[in-house]
Amino acid sequence: MKQYQNFNIWIEAESWDEDNWDIEDSNLDVIVTFSNRSKWIATFFTYKNIQSLQTKNKKTGECMNGTYFFASDMILIDNTSRERVYAVIAYLMEKEEFETAFTKYPDVDKSEDYLYPTNFFKDSY
Repeated sequence: MKQYQNFNIWIEAESWDEDNWDIEDSNLDVIVTFSNRSKWIATFFTYKNIQSLQTKNKKTGECMNGTYFFASDMILIDNTSRERVYAVIAYLMEKEEFETAFTKYPDVDKSEDYLYPTNFFKDSY
């Protein structure tokens, strides 16, 4: 079993105004960065948000008037609270499904080190 250690989780909604984050009806990007500089991304959607998007798309005409929806790297979740997102990521790691659910992006460049805790990149996973 692969051991994951030393990772940083960025949740897009944490940069939003608190009033704009409805944990029951939202979708948000999540980036997991490991101490070996590898970066992984997925988008978390609540089940309710899929329904809201379908309703909106019926009105706007998007996605053939709401007849379909897709998103790459999609993970469906009951709510997008920090606690739930972390729990799902931990579970995916434990079950060795993390690298299937998330997509690897280019590694973090040394010029971005200031975005991470001091000495974050000294160990690997």
